[in-house]
Amino acid sequence: MQLSDMQKDFWNNAHSRWNIKSGATRSGKTYLDYYIIPRRIRAVAGKEGLVVILGNTKGTLQRNIIEPLQKIFTPALVSDIRSDNTAMLFGEKCYCLGADKINQVDRIRGSSIKYCYGDEVVTWHEDVFNMLKSRLDKPYSCFDGTCNPESPNHWFYKFLQSDADIYLRHYTLDDNPFLSKEFVENLKKEYYGTVLYDRYILGKWALAEGLIYKMFADCPEKYMIAKKDLPRFSSINIGHDFGGNKSNHAFVASGISFDNHLYKLRAKSIKATGMSFDKLQAEFVKFVEGIIKDYGYPDGVYCDSAEQTMINSYRQHTPYPVYNSIKRPINDRIRCTLLLMGGERYHIVEGECDDLVNGLKTAVWDDKSLEDKRLDDGTSDIDILDADEYSFEYNIYRLVGD
Repeated sequence: MQLSDMQKDFWNNAHSRWNIKSGATRSGKTYLDYYIIPRRIRAVAGKEGLVVILGNTKGTLQRNIIEPLQKIFTPALVSDIRSDNTAMLFGEKCYCLGADKINQVDRIRGSSIKYCYGDEVVTWHEDVFNMLKSRLDKPYSCFDGTCNPESPNHWFYKFLQSDADIYLRHYTLDDNPFLSKEFVENLKKEYYGTVLYDRYILGKWALAEGLIYKMFADCPEKYMIAKKDLPRFSSINIGHDFGGNKSNHAFVASGISFDNHLYKLRAKSIKATGMSFDKLQAEFVKFVEGIIKDYGYPDGVYCDSAEQTMINSYRQHTPYPVYNSIKRPINDRIRCTLLLMGGERYHIVEGECDDLVNGLKTAVWDDKSLEDKRLDDGTSDIDILDADEYSFEYNIYRLVGD
């Protein structure tokens, strides 16, 4: 096992009640834990209390923790997470639970915990973490956890600043000597000019403020492409957001090339005030038919899932493949857009997407919110941005990974 200096420091000195690695993405935080976890579990083997692993969801735990452990130590020592949310890890029964909602951990409420590992702690519900504090009640109980930084207003950052028994190490991207120089340079380029650079490259707990897409606002021409220069697409999808009385109905069509670049083919925003549903449906048909004529039949039309009556009418009265939007967390969708822009893989067809261009140029963070939140006060066309994101969120993992 080859370790960086930061990983060696944690391995040798992390003996507190709370042992936390905070910092940049791909800085080697989680890799070390594939060896920390069995070490901790064996140290408390046979002692009273539960072994628990918590993460955003059970699915992310299986992907981020269980499967890498199986590759290193084999399924004989690390089982899959079973239907009762337990797994056998190194001879101990382990509860593997999602922590994004407080009711996910009801089955361990009131139990004594001898060891807990926490993945993606900043994604947890705060009440889950507060419950955990009272459950680590043995003299030998301890917690290991990792996180990427968020806003300094985040509840977990405030805990890290407390006088609890915490061993804390901050990681930057450059703390991982095992990454290729080319990969590091590309990642820095992709995050440059955004709050994500401070967080995911420098490992800082930085406030999201000002323009969200500052790179785009500074030079929108950089992202434009002539229709005649478009490549062939592996898929075409349309996003559709429904507006309320004081907002807009919006449509955005996106194409994904075979080399995973994202192309905005056409976008349209329409005032929702006073528009009947029949008129909206006619606009919907007109937009989709225009995309079919110019680019081909869409793989899917992804609509705001909150409006089931309208979606059902589309399905009944049009032949298009209409689906509910997945509605991934807004900040995941924003991060995807920023990464594609930074990596020069986000393109807009000239003259076809003026409403989307205006929305991207004016979108700002809400500086009054305690969490990262896109401001929705009418100063920017949020509906066109939602429609844009619905048009590619089904392919987020394909475009930028986890």
